[in-house]
Amino acid sequence: MYPCKVSLKPGSGRAFKSGGAWIYDNEVARVEGNFTNGDLVTVLDHDGYPLGNGFMNLHSKLRVRMMTRNAAQEIDDAFLRARIEAAVRLRKQVIDTGACRLIFGEADFLPGLTVDKFNDVLVLESLALGMDRMKERVLKILLEVLSEEGLPIRGVYERSDAKERLKEGMDRVKGFLSAPFDTKVQICENGVHYWVDVAEGQKTGFFLDQKLNRRAVQGFSQGARVLDCFTHTGSFALNAGFAGAREVLGVDASALGVSQATENAALNGLSERVRFETADVFELLPRLEAAGERFDLVILDPPAFTKSRDTVKRAVKGYRDINLRGMKLVRDGGFLATCSCSHFMDQSLFAKTIQEAARGARKRLRQVYFSTQAPDHPILWAAGETYYLKFFIFQVLEEK
Repeated sequence: MYPCKVSLKPGSGRAFKSGGAWIYDNEVARVEGNFTNGDLVTVLDHDGYPLGNGFMNLHSKLRVRMMTRNAAQEIDDAFLRARIEAAVRLRKQVIDTGACRLIFGEADFLPGLTVDKFNDVLVLESLALGMDRMKERVLKILLEVLSEEGLPIRGVYERSDAKERLKEGMDRVKGFLSAPFDTKVQICENGVHYWVDVAEGQKTGFFLDQKLNRRAVQGFSQGARVLDCFTHTGSFALNAGFAGAREVLGVDASALGVSQATENAALNGLSERVRFETADVFELLPRLEAAGERFDLVILDPPAFTKSRDTVKRAVKGYRDINLRGMKLVRDGGFLATCSCSHFMDQSLFAKTIQEAARGARKRLRQVYFSTQAPDHPILWAAGETYYLKFFIFQVLEEK
């Protein structure tokens, strides 16, 4: 046990006791012992029963992020190595490790930490104060483990520049955690090559969670006319082109994203069949509909429309509108691929919203594919925040 003890209120800690990873600020009855924010503490139930150890931060509503349910377990280098080895071993079992997420925070029992691998480069993101204080130890061990597994790394870049750090009382930071290197890294996924900008790209540089869903889209793309909305750096559009689509239009509001997507199309020799356009998707889709445009496959991969429970109602309207517009652009018998990456837009609510869009568009849907995030982003049951991506493919039919 650690010197500082955090005792819970009677009836509190239900989420943690059910398998979750956090103790919330309103569940704490008292704190006994001296501590500094980010220190490891032992959590006790209201009756004094030890529940485990984690790191504490008074700046955060997530008052204690739990590292272990064994209060006798010291969080030392041997403990961290065991967690890291387990995370790397899982990836080698379930996914191509050329480009993958090696550590997925709470789902790998290393709360607040994300590490993505792009070829021989790592990108680290730390969003919790306690983990931030451990990151140098964690990184040293991770590099040793990867070397032992035959996966040597030439450089590490930190992308701890998300706004969530402010909630933990930390500054947003980014920069090299190794000797400097060219931050534009080439990867290959599902046979498609990409340039990934780990310093300036969104999040850690590339959205690895859609890997298997991008591969699924290939099966609906041969000979198809495809519209890829919110294309970012062109990943779904390029998978469609790689699979033999006759014509692909990728659309994104970011000129930088479209520039990178265009470069990726050239990298794959697809520039003649895959093109990109900078536009607001919400404005473009009505114009395409009015012009009588129709596609064999429409892909909707929007950013999260909600990042809190308070904005779910507004997000539902956004998802309903974009799916209704998307369905109207699918030819009779064609396909719609649509997803939500918001944890707060749960699967049942997302499905209900799509159904409402179908009624509004006077379309009938036949589901032909459903998936979540790729298995290098494992979902820890009872820790709902680790389940965020829902991905459907529907055949879209006129009402008959």
